[in-house]
This record gives sequence, C-alpha cells and structure tokens, in this order.
Amino acid sequence: MSGSDGPAEAGRAPATDAAAALLGALVSRGVRHVVLSPGSRSQALALVAAELERRGVIRLHVRIDERVAGFTALGIGRETRVPAAVICTSGTAVANLMPAVLEAHHSGVPLLLLTADRPPELRGIGANQATRQPGMFSGFVRLELDVTTPADIDPDGSGAEAADLRALAAHAVTAARGSLARPAGPVHLNLPYRTPLSGELPPWLAGVADGADPDGALDAPDDFASGAHYQGGGGIGEAEDPPIDDEPVALPRGPRTLVVAGADAGPDAEETAHRGGWPLIAEIVSGARFGRNLVHGYRSVLGDPELADAIERVVVFGHPTLSREVAALLSRRDVDVIAVTGPGEALNLNGETTPAPAVTVADGEPDRAWLGAWMRASRAASVDLSPAAPDLDGLASAVPQERLGAISAEVAVLRAPVDRASLVDAVWRASWPHDRLVFASSRLVRVADSVLGGKKVPVHANRGLAGIDGIVATGIGVALASQDGSGAGVTRVLAGDLSLLHDVGSLLLPGAEDEPRIQVIVGNDGGGTIFDGLEVADTAPREAADRVLFTPHETRLEQLALAYGWEYRRVTTRSALDQALTAPVGGRQLIEVPLTR
Repeated sequence: MSGSDGPAEAGRAPATDAAAALLGALVSRGVRHVVLSPGSRSQALALVAAELERRGVIRLHVRIDERVAGFTALGIGRETRVPAAVICTSGTAVANLMPAVLEAHHSGVPLLLLTADRPPELRGIGANQATRQPGMFSGFVRLELDVTTPADIDPDGSGAEAADLRALAAHAVTAARGSLARPAGPVHLNLPYRTPLSGELPPWLAGVADGADPDGALDAPDDFASGAHYQGGGGIGEAEDPPIDDEPVALPRGPRTLVVAGADAGPDAEETAHRGGWPLIAEIVSGARFGRNLVHGYRSVLGDPELADAIERVVVFGHPTLSREVAALLSRRDVDVIAVTGPGEALNLNGETTPAPAVTVADGEPDRAWLGAWMRASRAASVDLSPAAPDLDGLASAVPQERLGAISAEVAVLRAPVDRASLVDAVWRASWPHDRLVFASSRLVRVADSVLGGKKVPVHANRGLAGIDGIVATGIGVALASQDGSGAGVTRVLAGDLSLLHDVGSLLLPGAEDEPRIQVIVGNDGGGTIFDGLEVADTAPREAADRVLFTPHETRLEQLALAYGWEYRRVTTRSALDQALTAPVGGRQLIEVPLTR
C-alpha cells in the first residue's frame, strides 16, 4: 500500500477519466477478471474497477499482497487463456509481481499488468515510493509501455488521449493472448498519475455495462490512434514478430516415432499418437495422459536400451520437465526431434530441434510391431494401486476363524496409513473431467508422474520455471475462473507442506467475494523431502542438509487454516482420505495428510 504525494480534489480528475477509458476498453476486448491490491497511486483504477464490478461487467478479486494477486491472475489466465488484469500501486508493489511474470513468460500464460506510478517529474529525485518501474520486466513481457500521464481527457470520453488509451487496451490484450509467431504471455502497462488521484466517475462509463455507446466513446480500435501519448524511449515497447511458416509439418510413417507430452501439451498429443499408431509418453501435468497408446512407468521403459536406442524420431508437445530420462532423450543428436509450438518457450535441447506450428500424420499403416513392443513394456512397468479386493468367501464363511481373518484383513486395509503413492492415487481417482487438478512443484508431482495411470482430467501446474511459489493463489485463480457461471466441479491443489507455507498468504480471501470450491491437499512430511532424492543426499552431511535444504518445521496447519477461515481436516488413512475428497465441497477446505520422511 502507499500514501499520496498530495491531497485529492473534488470533481473531475484526469486519472479517473483515463482509468475509465482504459478499463472500459479492456472489458470491450474480453477481459472479465480484475485482481487488485489496494494503494493510493492506483486508486483511480481501483474505484473504476469497483464500479464495473457493481454493474456486473467484471469479477473483481481484492488481494492485499501483490505477489498473491499476480499468481491469482496467472491461475485465471491458465484456465481461460484470456488475460486477467492486475492492478497495483507504485514502488515495491510492482516488484512483487515479478515471480508471476516470470512464470507467465516461460509457460505462455496471458497476463496484464496495470501498475500505477508517480509522474515522470517525481522519478529520480528522491520522491516517496518512486522508482524506475518502466522496464522492470524487460525481457519477459510481450508488450511494455510507459504511458503518458493523463492531462486532457474530454468529459464525454472523446478526444485523442482517450482514443489512444482505448487503442492501447486493444493492443495489450492482443499481445497478451499471443499469436503463432509469439506465444501468449505478460504485458506491462505503466500508468503514471498526478494528483488529484481520483474524482467523479465519468457518466459514459455506464455504457460498458449496458452496451449503450451512442458517441462511440468506448470503441477500441486495433491500431494506435495518434501515438502521441506513449513514452516509448529507453527500449520500452514491443518486439517485432519474427517471420514464421504456419504450415503444419507432415510426419511420414517410416521412422520409429515416440510422442512426448509435457506440461500444457493438451489433448493434441494424444490425438497425434493415436493417428500415428505411436507410443505416447505423457507427463501427469500434460493434459494428455490418457488413451490406448499411453506408456505407463515411462521412466523405467526409457531405461530399456532395446527400446530407447531404437527411437528415431520424437514429436514433442508442451514443456517436459519431470524426468531426466525424457530430457536426456530430447538432448540426443541421433534422434530427430520435432517440437510443436506451444504456449511457452521454444524447446531445443539438442540444438537441432525442428519447430512446428502443428503436425499432420501421413496416410498408411502404423508400425504395429513398434507400438506393440512399447505396450508390452508399459504393462510390465505399470503400477497397480487398486485396493485389494475383499475376501468375500472369508467374510461369508461359517467358520469363525476364516471369517475373523477376513474381517481383520479388511480392518487392516482401512487403517493402513497413507503414503505418497496412495495419496496421489486418491486425489487422481476423486477427480473427473468437470473438476480441476493443480499440482505444486513438490515431491508429490513426481510421485504422481511415476505411478498414476491414464485419465482425462484437466490439469494445471506452474512448470514454466517449476517454482515452488504461488501455487495456492494459482489454484484459487483456476477455481474462480472455472467456476464462473458454469457447472465446473471442485478444484484440488495437491501440494507439499513447504509449497503451502511459501504461499500461505493466499489463504486470506475477502469475505465479500464468492468463495471458490477448492480443496488444498497438503502432504505434510515436515520439510523439503524432495532433496532426499537428489545428489545432495549422498554428498552433504545430514545435519547441514537438514538445516539449509530440508528446513524442518513444526507448523500447526489446523490453527493456520482456521485463522484464515478455511475448513480443516486431518486424515491418516486411505478410507478417511477418500471420504474427505469426495464429500460435498461448499467452499474452502484444507486437508492435511501426515507423511513420513
């Protein structure tokens, strides 16, 4: 939050008129979610957003922490592929958006930053809360502009200055949503304002809600108008789109081919594998982990040289990040790697990867021997997590010892403690196509990737940079967007304890807003056990590794959940976990599952 550099005046304020022109045009271009953190310099934007919410045009989400706001907007953009606008004040508030900006850039998620700023004359002279905001996200945004401080916007919303703001809004949304030449990603509009920082709302703002716009005040042209109201110096602006061939790459049937689906691959990967008759390796976060050609236990299968060494071509969708075996495969120079253009950065681990906007499969008979070899290996490597079938004969037996033995076996199954494999299995089985599943970058996502079978479930994960931060906020954003006037089910966030604690501020939600239907399932093993499976476990002294990597804690998650107004449940057995996951969800639930290290 911030203070003001001067008192606000009654009546009209250029800041408010400019905010209305910009936000109104964003709404006309399809922006339906605004996430804001309060502050003085951004008050005009905030008050216009509140009016648009009152009129039912947008959904407004207020978060006191800008980092939480950024990841909430990221989750909304993940689910809808339409940018949510993030509003914040000047100073350190803007810097707190950097983690979400980096993830949006690397994973290709549309995001729109509206950062209020001091006017240029207050920069670099020691003025309060004034820093160099233009260019703060250079290299990670699709469009970056330092907008001229508003001064002369006509009361009726006409004139070149308002027209330029509307044109900028249209341009920003287009840039954030991306194109074939440049993937979707974040856009930064830096918006300096002078006092008075807010004033009366312009009457033409009502046209945003009811569609009335007799004077064309809300038009948002595709091109900039005069272009005179943008400060484009210092390298701030939009990069040129590189030339790109949009013709699909035709895949002949000859080479022995493997289809790999990484994060955000989507169902196109499964369809390509099905059409080609090729085996499919699909990460749990790919959205493509289903179908007849799915390879189970792919890590161990790739370890079979008879199969792996025979691969001649790999077609990649999305961003694979979860296994070293796949990374090694995609780095091989003797394999023809074709990477289908996705929402994130271009993939080129071997330095010779062929980019493709799309792929088509040539007509002809599939190589049934090739697919068959992979499917046999898949069956051998699959993990059966199904609960043991009850001994029906024993339970119905008239012999007391047989019946008691069967009953004891059933009780033992019900009382068995939850381990990581049974935890991820329970969450996977409880989730269906109308639900959403969000994985944190913790040990649990790797366990899930190793043991879970195929199922067509919408999955999200921040694997652009695979950071631990922002997962609860991202999940809440996904829930808010997926449940926006639709029949969507529950959003489940599966996280480790450190992932939760790193983003604990996201548990704070305003009481005035609609509650998302969300379950945050926390596998609590008291620290960062993911490091126990890395090289450091064999090289570092245990005491030092625990101190600086494992970072043990004794946080009481129940008190934490209750303090933030979440329903809390602690479960220790599979039967209790199944009941907790499938019970009706009316709002926010935090489910703690204790795990051993």
